[in-house]
Amino acid sequence: MKKLSALAAALLGVLAFSVTAMAESPAGETGTAVPSLLYCIPFAGILLCIALFPLVKPTWWEEHQAPVVLAWSLAFIVPFVIGFGAHHTAEVVLECIINDYLTFIVLLFGLFCVAGNITLEGDLAGSPRINVGLLLFGTLLSSWVGTTGASMLMVRPIIKMNSWRKRKRHIMIFFIFLISNIGGCLTPIGDPPLLMGFMRGVPFFWSLRLLPILAFNAAVLLFVFYHLDMRAYRKDIAEGRKPDISKPGTEIRIAGLHNLIFLAAIVVAVLLSGTLPSLPLFRNADGTVRGIPILGEVTLTWPAVIEIAIILASAWLSFRTTSAKVRTENHFTWGAIKEVAILFIGIFITMQPALMILKANGASLGLDSPYQMFWATGALSSFLDNTPTYLVFLTTAGSLGFTEGIATALGTVPAKMLVAISCGAVFMGANTYIGNAPNFMVKSISDENGVRMPSFFGYILWSLGFLIPVFILDTLIFFL
Repeated sequence: MKKLSALAAALLGVLAFSVTAMAESPAGETGTAVPSLLYCIPFAGILLCIALFPLVKPTWWEEHQAPVVLAWSLAFIVPFVIGFGAHHTAEVVLECIINDYLTFIVLLFGLFCVAGNITLEGDLAGSPRINVGLLLFGTLLSSWVGTTGASMLMVRPIIKMNSWRKRKRHIMIFFIFLISNIGGCLTPIGDPPLLMGFMRGVPFFWSLRLLPILAFNAAVLLFVFYHLDMRAYRKDIAEGRKPDISKPGTEIRIAGLHNLIFLAAIVVAVLLSGTLPSLPLFRNADGTVRGIPILGEVTLTWPAVIEIAIILASAWLSFRTTSAKVRTENHFTWGAIKEVAILFIGIFITMQPALMILKANGASLGLDSPYQMFWATGALSSFLDNTPTYLVFLTTAGSLGFTEGIATALGTVPAKMLVAISCGAVFMGANTYIGNAPNFMVKSISDENGVRMPSFFGYILWSLGFLIPVFILDTLIFFL
């Protein structure tokens, strides 16, 4: 109780400081002024809590995530009310929750449920060659069912195949690198930033031209992974560990295979959310998308309602038509989705000032070459939502007055620059656990199933050691 009181006092101190400092910062009378960097303190605070508390007080953190998230959210909301007014604050928070977080968490929930009802059984044991093959398959799958869909579909089978091994955290780290991020670059279904680009005029199959970059990155990372995994595999074997294979040969059986229908329905729902808003039936006379008015300009659009309805129906049907035995074999629990839901609502709310600052100043950053766009988009996508970050830099590129390239609703963007923005947003979401939606989910499921994943900062060290050198090579080969 004393520790909880101490944390509450500390957060109240931050809140008091923020209120004092931010209330004195200039704000436009219309409520459209750009917030100062002080408003980003709660976002930094919640990231530090996610990074540090699992290390210093893991049990306490598991029990008190919701109060901490609420405290940091209020540390943003209260000063914002003082600086910009209650109505504008309500619009900002509701816009974030209704049009960003709601569709995000419903999609994650649907895929979590459907994938949890599919299990892989048999005598296929985790070895370096098997693991490389599975990672490659999942990487290619990501562009066609989405990085989140592929991650949720592949995470439990890979964990199960390697359950006999002691040294296996590197498997799930490279899983996040490849399946949860880099593999989603080939189609608008693969990752939300590319879907937003498609909605703004980028041709659907245009992103297939990213295949050489994907092939290069996957080849380098899988080569490195194979040698890391082989070394770990040999150590496990030398210590007497061996897979539990009861029969010679290989037998594989997939239970709950009919759930692939529901997975396909979710993919269709995501695709519809990107195509329906452009149809006249779903647009008002002023060009805005029709929907349910919430507050001011905040609207829950009908395409979003349709997407949510299809996803929730798919999840419900998946549970109704699948034996509970499958979920038991998958060690299915609600812990991972609960943790993601709690943490990410705080992240989505407190990141709004950073996104507003980025949107206001993106065009004045002096970025006019592909390699600059690649690193700027990627660096911010590592910590912020990569979809609005992608849109900011796509808008910036479209405003630079180019006359040759890909014609979009935001202007003409040179093909090489569009490739750089797309790769930065998709690839560098792998740099942190919060860079892309499935990253933290894969971490949580891995932790639940006995894989000791690195801490927040520990994971960043892995990305610095293995991803950043690959991205430097990307820059030298593709973006200069």
